[in-house]
Amino acid sequence: MSSKYTLYGSPGWGSVLTEAQLDWYGLPYDFVDGGDLFEDAEAREKLAKLSPLAQYPTLILPDGQVMTESAAITLYLADAMGSVDLVPAPSDPARPRFLRWLVFIVANIYPTFTYADVPGRFVPSDKAAKGFRANVDEYQKTLWRMVEAEAKAPWFLGERFSALDIYVCAMTRWRPRRPWFDENAPKLAAIADRCNELPKLKPAWLRNYPPDA
Repeated sequence: MSSKYTLYGSPGWGSVLTEAQLDWYGLPYDFVDGGDLFEDAEAREKLAKLSPLAQYPTLILPDGQVMTESAAITLYLADAMGSVDLVPAPSDPARPRFLRWLVFIVANIYPTFTYADVPGRFVPSDKAAKGFRANVDEYQKTLWRMVEAEAKAPWFLGERFSALDIYVCAMTRWRPRRPWFDENAPKLAAIADRCNELPKLKPAWLRNYPPDA
């Protein structure tokens, strides 16, 4: 049995959500760059042996069990560490709000990337794919405005830092890109800026989003 976790991902992809948390907790892990799952059929087939959907993050626990779904991993790691650093305790009044918006992000916003990153996987023609992509991207902006309306300061939950801030810090780098957030979701942009400077997380951000990339 290994004493390490193994994280399958690719720099800049959704695996960063788990990578940052592993760094935060100081957990030992090996990172396996599985490649571009959109462009590389062999990479998809290889990962599908561990995760049927062939998606990042895929986390292998020290006992060999496979975990997928970033929200599930978030909750698991907090339990495994006996920590309330990133996930409020069941008795914490912030817990319901944390769970609500964690699931909102992964169930509503995250899938907009799944469907719109390569829309040709879901619609039959180039013309339809372009329209589908445009509609999904606009819907995503509507969802982010809902999150912005609920955000507090200095962190999403207020004075308390949580894994939600890690999600915001990573995902504001994705579509619709940071300039849109600066203009339309300034509270989320400010959270991302603060999170980006946290010493425990800065190495993960630099590995995934090098400044010269």
